[in-house]
Amino acid sequence: MDHSFLSAFILLLLVLDPFGALPIFISVMNGVAPERRTRVALRESLIAFAILLGFMLAGSGFLALMHLSERSLEVAGGVILLIIAIRMIFTHEGAQQDAVSGREPLVFPLAVPLLAGPSAMATVLLLASRQPDGMASWIAALSLAMALCGTVLIAAERIRRWVGDAMVAATEKLMGLVLSALAVEMILAGLKRYFFDAA
Repeated sequence: MDHSFLSAFILLLLVLDPFGALPIFISVMNGVAPERRTRVALRESLIAFAILLGFMLAGSGFLALMHLSERSLEVAGGVILLIIAIRMIFTHEGAQQDAVSGREPLVFPLAVPLLAGPSAMATVLLLASRQPDGMASWIAALSLAMALCGTVLIAAERIRRWVGDAMVAATEKLMGLVLSALAVEMILAGLKRYFFDAA
């Protein structure tokens, strides 16, 4: 399954799931001073971006080092995305994190695994390994998706008050439904390449 800039951006946005991250983000940030929350959200978004960019740029080398084929990565990435999508659709309360009062989160749990989780890492790795000639587009798509995620997290409290918890949950389930279709497509594409394109 080949991607364009737009499809890669949408896929990354669905995987990063900024609206689904709102309840966890708000819970973790309860122990952070209100005047520091914007700075912390920006810092964690930048850390997550750096981690995902590193996975994207080192994707081919990592596959070669681990002796992994693109087909196996595509199927594995699709399975991971499908699990994430199912969790987005059928669960909401179970993804809560305990806030540590008086301490700012650093890397964990906001940057990793909330933003740069296994599904996001597998996705950027897959994009880079499947279509290395489109690296500039993938970096741009990742940058735009992460910028949007950072903006959503910075405005998390205002968004929650404006749309309400029910709308946030409904949006997450809708994004999970779309992501599940993309995950199935990724699995089928990997299986097709394995059975019909293998020399």
